[in-house]
Amino acid sequence: MMEGTDENGATGRASIQQQHAQFKRMIQYWLDKSTIHTVPRWVVFTVLLALFFLRVYLVQGYFIVAYGLGIFLLNNFIAFLSPLEDPTDNGPGLPSTSAEGKEFRPFTRRLPEFKFWLACTRGVATCIVMTFFSVFDVPVFWPILLMYFFVLFFMTMKRQIMHMYKHKYVPITFGKSKYKDAGVEKGAYGGGMSSKGK
Repeated sequence: MMEGTDENGATGRASIQQQHAQFKRMIQYWLDKSTIHTVPRWVVFTVLLALFFLRVYLVQGYFIVAYGLGIFLLNNFIAFLSPLEDPTDNGPGLPSTSAEGKEFRPFTRRLPEFKFWLACTRGVATCIVMTFFSVFDVPVFWPILLMYFFVLFFMTMKRQIMHMYKHKYVPITFGKSKYKDAGVEKGAYGGGMSSKGK
């Protein structure tokens, strides 16, 4: 009788693992589909952030969660602005003379835009969930946290801007080329294949 119970338990665990793997594949599929839709992704992030701040305002609590979210977003933003290879290292870096500057080297971020968006969105969603548990509502004097955050933000951004000025790089590019019908799926199979050529 014990053997049958063990087999049913193993089958149940395998079924749960299969469902979990299928759920992860589905999430990854939709994340992959959303990579080219930059503006709608950031709109979703902005709506989630507004909902979080509305929740904090209505409850009049969870200020420590909001402070932690601010630090997390600031850390991700600095990683988004930073180059992959730090120019202060002794290895190859950004050009320092005009002769070196003739070779085109694109700016490569330490944290790419999609991963930046994904981390920020997950952070805000996690903080929204945290506001439904009273254990995270630590009583603090929020004006001090707000002032400390702004001081930290301005000091960190000043250091980052000085780093960008010293090493002559700009992390923001405008006027990237856009391809016609980018992200528009055509054909019977949803990709580049069409049913006519077969």
